[in-house]
Amino acid sequence: MKPPISFNHLTRRSALACTATWLAAGTVLVGCSPQAPSFKSTDITGASFAQGLKLTDHTGRLRTLADFRGKVVVVFFGFTQCPDVCPTSMTTLAEVKRLMGDQGQHLQVLFITVDPERDTPPLLNAYMANFDPTFLALRPEPQELKAVAESFKIHYNKVEGPTPTSYTMDHSAGKYVFDTSGAVRLFSQYGTEPSVIAGDLLTLLKSMKG
Repeated sequence: MKPPISFNHLTRRSALACTATWLAAGTVLVGCSPQAPSFKSTDITGASFAQGLKLTDHTGRLRTLADFRGKVVVVFFGFTQCPDVCPTSMTTLAEVKRLMGDQGQHLQVLFITVDPERDTPPLLNAYMANFDPTFLALRPEPQELKAVAESFKIHYNKVEGPTPTSYTMDHSAGKYVFDTSGAVRLFSQYGTEPSVIAGDLLTLLKSMKG
């Protein structure tokens, strides 16, 4: 079985190309102000993608980023039968929340499944409970998944197994961070230490309070 593909491994060249495109288009506003906060994650402030999120969560409620105004939102794509990258990433985010202390209440993690055929709402509910009761799983319908992935510029690919139900999913493994107003701000690569992510989120929260 092929290992899940991380953003780092999968799209390093395309990420550089995207960065060049953002810069050429004048959409990335990094360093435009001496007051701009400094982050260790990739600052993608002003990027035009990752917009218009509207998906049903594992409780059956339709969610948009507007539901989480006042919180920083971390979005991660994965699937419940992922053997290592997904549980590692979710455990990392649970630790990030712990490291944020009292400010952890201002963090919302959203897990978007790239395997809606197998990831039913009850299964997603149980999966989230393994990490933190406040984390939410979002489930696009199979016909919605392509558009959602394209809007976030993430890759996913079904890898057939020995039986029709034993397939796995290759997928991008980075995390997108949105600020308290719902604007995408940061990209955190797979494998980033929890302390680094927590530090960036605390910086982001502080900057939004102005």
